Amino acid sequence: MSTYAFMRWLESTPSRYDRGMHLLSRGRMSRVYDRVAELAAGPGLRVLDVGCGTGGVTLACAARGAEAVGLDRDAGMLEVAAAKPAPADGSVEWVELGAAEIEDRFDPETFDSVVSCLAFSEMSPQERAYVLGIVHDRLRPGGRLVIADEVEPTGAGARLLYRLLRIPMTVATWLLTQKTTHPVHGLTDAVRQAGFANIDEERPWPAFVILSARRPS
Repeated sequence: MSTYAFMRWLESTPSRYDRGMHLLSRGRMSRVYDRVAELAAGPGLRVLDVGCGTGGVTLACAARGAEAVGLDRDAGMLEVAAAKPAPADGSVEWVELGAAEIEDRFDPETFDSVVSCLAFSEMSPQERAYVLGIVHDRLRPGGRLVIADEVEPTGAGARLLYRLLRIPMTVATWLLTQKTTHPVHGLTDAVRQAGFANIDEERPWPAFVILSARRPS
């Protein structure tokens, strides 16, 4: 999938984000939201969604009965999220805040789960390490981390094709927005170095991973 770079363009027009992502992912992103929620949420669990965007994962967690907090620094994306119907079960809170400010807002061991979808690919390796350390401390012992994001395919041929297909999309998006995204490299190692254990990966398609891990009890 070479279309993640278009996320940046879609983020500049939040009202079109959901429709655009549905088309670009050929409907697969909705299933990713549900899978992340299946791994992280449940009745009465407190879940923090880092970089929630228009709220797809946050609302999927709330639909499973969780007390979900959607965090994003983009007011326009949060406005779209807040306009969506709240699930009958669970609860939802929208917070305009950057990931680097989590430690100023939430006490340690506040959440049962922390989730993030397509946000770590917008961070530098240094930012990822910092945020992973912060969310590790905001999880209760035994709490779960679930990250869904763009990665490179594992096979050499598939990886080369992915890189070639991504070039024109990246250039076009940079010309439109002066921003772009990057596939996440070394995510498993970064999660392990932050102190997480029981790391597991699922690949719903070759250039995408759903990683789950736990803070040791």
